[in-house]
Amino acid sequence: MLVALAGGVGAARLLAGLVRVVAPGDVTAVVNTGDDMVLHGLHVSPDIDTVLYTLAGLSNTVTGWGVKGESWTVMTALEALGGETWFRLGDRDLATHLYRTQRLGDGATLSEVTAALAAARGVDVHVLPMSDDPVRTRLTIAEPAGSYPAGAEVGFQDYFVRLGHGVAVRSVHFQGAEASRPAPGVLDAIDSAEIVIGCPSNPILSLGPVLSVPGVREHVARRRTRVVAVSPIVAGAALKGPADRLLRELGHDASVVGVARLYASWAGTLVIDEKDAALAPSVEAEGVRAVVAPTVMSTSARAAALAEAVLDAAR
Repeated sequence: MLVALAGGVGAARLLAGLVRVVAPGDVTAVVNTGDDMVLHGLHVSPDIDTVLYTLAGLSNTVTGWGVKGESWTVMTALEALGGETWFRLGDRDLATHLYRTQRLGDGATLSEVTAALAAARGVDVHVLPMSDDPVRTRLTIAEPAGSYPAGAEVGFQDYFVRLGHGVAVRSVHFQGAEASRPAPGVLDAIDSAEIVIGCPSNPILSLGPVLSVPGVREHVARRRTRVVAVSPIVAGAALKGPADRLLRELGHDASVVGVARLYASWAGTLVIDEKDAALAPSVEAEGVRAVVAPTVMSTSARAAALAEAVLDAAR
């Protein structure tokens, strides 16, 4: 049994690689929900949907988010009315959010809705939200951006989409984390897993919220010798998104060494890319075993090869 701590596109790609080399039913993905938001009255869970769409073979590889073969009738009509369209939701994607919102309104939990969506799409991986309770990533920006003054606190999607994650950040916190509980099955899955995988996700904005839920970090840390994380930083840069800039802005080293330093309390092994092979001794000086392998998942075959490398590192 494998547990993957997951958030965003990098995690979805690694999970797609994993299910090519192990039985999907043996994999549990604990997914970040700090990015969730309510928009147009609808509950949107971007990371959960990215994972589900990818595992179902529905992901839009052109945009990097949403559903392939998407149409935009609703957004076009909304724009003509002067409505908010800065966060674009395609027509097929909207069906997911409509279903989720209706089920939540009827009293279902986010875990129950996620399981139903997975079953409807033929996804056998056990996809769990990190919590059924609301936890929201909030960022304090260090400079004026758009209509926001310096020092304003903004939600994740405002930072990432509305502002194009191009503004410097002063601090990050996870609103509601202290009062939240892990979703049913999360801690049991971590405790019983043969291997726990830290996916190549943003350390601050994707894995940070998952680890902020009370009990999760502690239970992962207990399995530290069986935890293998994959660095999202390659040769000092993020392959996608603002992870490298954000690490620097918050006072961390934007390198595999900096990632090792952040993960040392809960991950015993860090898989780093071949481009960072020379830094393996520095990674190990942080108390984390370094394993060098190709980590750029530019094809499905390379994602499967990385998954094999992660499993070999744990074994």
